[in-house]
Amino acid sequence: MKTFCGRANPTTGSMEWLEEGEDYDYHQEIARSRYADMLHDKDRNVKYYQGIRAAVNRVKERGEKAIVLDIGTGTGLLSMMAASAGADFCYAIEVFKPMANAAVKIVEQNGFSDKIKVINKHSTEVTVGPDGDMQCRANILVTELFDTELIGEGALPTYEHAHKYLVQEGCEAVPHRATVYVQLVESRRMWSWKKLFPVHVEAEDGEKILVPPSEMENCPGVPSVCDIQLNQMPSSDFSTLSDVVTMFSVDFSKPVQSASTYYRVQLEPVKSGKAQIVLSWWDIDMDPSGMINCTMAPYWVKPTSALQWRDHWMQCVYFLPREEPVVQGEKLYLTACRDQYSVWYSLQKAREGENKADEEEHKADARVESPVCRCRAHLLWNRPRFGELNDQNRTRQYIRSLRKVLKPDSVCLCISDGSLLPVLAYYLGAKQVQYFVLVFRSLHFGLVFFSHVFFKANHLEDKIKIIEARPELLKSSHLEDKKISVLVGEPFFTTSLLPWHNLYFWYARTAVSTHLASNVTVLPQSASLHMMVVEFQDLWRIRSPCGTCEGFDVQAMDDMIKDSLNFRESKEAEPHPLWEYPCKSLSEPQEVLTFDFTKTVPQHCLSTEGSVKLLREGKSHGAVLWMEYQLAADISVSTGLMQLSNEKGNCEWNPHCKQAVYFFSSVIESEILSDPTAVTYAIKFDTKTGEIAMDFKL
Repeated sequence: MKTFCGRANPTTGSMEWLEEGEDYDYHQEIARSRYADMLHDKDRNVKYYQGIRAAVNRVKERGEKAIVLDIGTGTGLLSMMAASAGADFCYAIEVFKPMANAAVKIVEQNGFSDKIKVINKHSTEVTVGPDGDMQCRANILVTELFDTELIGEGALPTYEHAHKYLVQEGCEAVPHRATVYVQLVESRRMWSWKKLFPVHVEAEDGEKILVPPSEMENCPGVPSVCDIQLNQMPSSDFSTLSDVVTMFSVDFSKPVQSASTYYRVQLEPVKSGKAQIVLSWWDIDMDPSGMINCTMAPYWVKPTSALQWRDHWMQCVYFLPREEPVVQGEKLYLTACRDQYSVWYSLQKAREGENKADEEEHKADARVESPVCRCRAHLLWNRPRFGELNDQNRTRQYIRSLRKVLKPDSVCLCISDGSLLPVLAYYLGAKQVQYFVLVFRSLHFGLVFFSHVFFKANHLEDKIKIIEARPELLKSSHLEDKKISVLVGEPFFTTSLLPWHNLYFWYARTAVSTHLASNVTVLPQSASLHMMVVEFQDLWRIRSPCGTCEGFDVQAMDDMIKDSLNFRESKEAEPHPLWEYPCKSLSEPQEVLTFDFTKTVPQHCLSTEGSVKLLREGKSHGAVLWMEYQLAADISVSTGLMQLSNEKGNCEWNPHCKQAVYFFSSVIESEILSDPTAVTYAIKFDTKTGEIAMDFKL
């Protein structure tokens, strides 16, 4: 059965209806899943196997049959571990149908069909009894329901239901417990992901300071966790203000409560500073004694341990509602509040000579409601966008460029989502500034609200005009019958996922071309697509076939992912923030396509073919692609490569943008030869659809 799916094209801006097969969503889910990453996580798999063996042995030593309930079985791996460890029977629950089908196949291929029953249901729908899905309650509960925040995938309500209806009282659980750890830090870099800092602009009539609205200064932000590869955050980018402390634990072998609650610990700062950020991670004990432990602790906590790379579990960055000055040795209370799916933090100072009654009063104050963004900015901009707007070097490049193109009589139109450019243009001398808010974009009401508040905070509400219209519906009356002499954009649009989606600026520029003066200046004047072949330190694992895992054949899983990746006629690039995923370049960076914004979008496709030589030893895992924007003659900004160390090929990437990664279907190892290996490429930009198709041959 075919179905029509509507989508707003992020590059062209047009609304499209695409005919998709009924399995379209499944393929999307599988192709971009992290199943391979989990199967490559040796530490996780070994510890689970050890914990399961120990749990089965404890049950057998009591003279009982070992009946296992495995919730969220995925490939069936943990159930097969239990069966091979001597479990009498396993019920493997998997709600995602394609995954359940794969599990049935994998269980069968490994010879466990008589010991494992795969149930394609949500665990809360599973029935127990002679005619039920399970003949009896289980006495071993095995799960892998965790995300980086521990509870974000609904682990607590799932455990709560399982203890009530699916497992015996006093059951064994693998993992047995989880413990959440926290550390208080000061970090201008991470704080810049939540707050907008003032911007200083040297104008003709003195220094101007662009300030964020007061609504934003006091806004607690949004409760969604910021999960990152904290092991890629250099120690120079943060200062620890407290020791690592245990925030809370959950014992999975006992009934679990999912109702909202809070936990509170006393901290004594080891250093004075500004408390801004709570860093957090967890570990799981696979057995009651805690001898079999799997930890997400970052590099500075266990510097002597070998770190296991994983992308399915990382570390959390939480932003305190406001910056709090703390003094070394002066006691504080850190409160973690949680609902069923998320955690948030607040900090209170301990009062001098506090007694038990005061502490109870403190506890009453501690239950803070989930943070709700009141300024709208946190709903418009994600964390990297805040970081980008706070990047002073980047802002300086735009200021330098605007100085070059603006004149006292300039009539300026800005096309970019939630941008500082209209204010910068006004401060730098434009006579008239129009800010184009594109109405069809999903967040346009929030953009309008925030823009009004932002302009008002800087006393510019009557200086910058907000135009709400689709570009093709722009009228002369919107512009007071004036022609645009300077068209500017960063460009940045909230709907962009891949680097070239911001080429929407080119389509908008084309749509408003009748309103542009004949000698219009367009900033940026052009864009270029760049490409480089790389070897990833670890990211390759998320797309690498597994074959066997802990002795079990999981080839059916590899095949399923491959089929979903090949579901489209050509493979697609996918967005990744490469500052979190180290890689080394095997080729020189190469410009492959250019887009001239001084002209309208052409009718014909733009295409290129060529080859890049592999200049360094290494495994060619894929190509990285990014955009660079030529703002003015000698000023450009890159959304990708910032620096390349030529000797080793180590790359420094723009930390505010996601780069596009195209994983090669096969990997070649290059050696330094007199005749270097080459990778050939064919890249085509379809100007009608705004999509880029690419093909690489090794």
